[in-house]
Amino acid sequence: MRDPGPLGVVVGEDQPLTREGIVAVLTEAGFEVLGTAKDATDLIRKVRAHKPDVVIVDIRMPPNNADDGLRAAQEIRATEPEIGVLVVSQYLESRYALELVGDRAEGVGYLLKHRIADLSLFTDAVRRVARGGSALDPEVVERMVERPRAGHRLKLTPREREVMSLMAEGRSNIAIAERLVVTVGAVERHVTSIFDKLGLRPQPEDHRRVLAVLQYLNR
Repeated sequence: MRDPGPLGVVVGEDQPLTREGIVAVLTEAGFEVLGTAKDATDLIRKVRAHKPDVVIVDIRMPPNNADDGLRAAQEIRATEPEIGVLVVSQYLESRYALELVGDRAEGVGYLLKHRIADLSLFTDAVRRVARGGSALDPEVVERMVERPRAGHRLKLTPREREVMSLMAEGRSNIAIAERLVVTVGAVERHVTSIFDKLGLRPQPEDHRRVLAVLQYLNR
């Protein structure tokens, strides 16, 4: 394990300007960038060598320029479960988020690349994933929540859909209340109603809330 101190990060990104931009943002925010990689193979090697707190990786990377980054992320999650993995992509594909999370929502995130420009959102997501939480892009969550679902009669109110989306981002009830400008008690009632409608028992851990939502959306 790494010594206590700044959260350590390894960055996997083949585009030089994007890679340098991510490194600059992380360094300014107080993270320690332990290494960078231009391809998926080198990323896995450097993760094993440096044992960072979190890995940031693009979905499309060499050597095949397909979903090599996603596959590397899945391998890291399987072999180094204590390391958080935050995938970034220019593609709005909810299936990538579902494949990445699998059956374990601890220490995992999926953001669209343009979120890097939102420094507060990006660095918050990196910290949350590094500490074992979850962070899913609001646009990806919205697509999963809003998509037509054959065979399901679930009816959520507009406010419940907002709460469900924020839950899937990994937000606590307090954070949801602050975002929606409502009381924590109101959020708790919405959460209870959502889980009742889904037939799921509420869980106190944020990552389990995310996992429950994703499992439902993937049925």
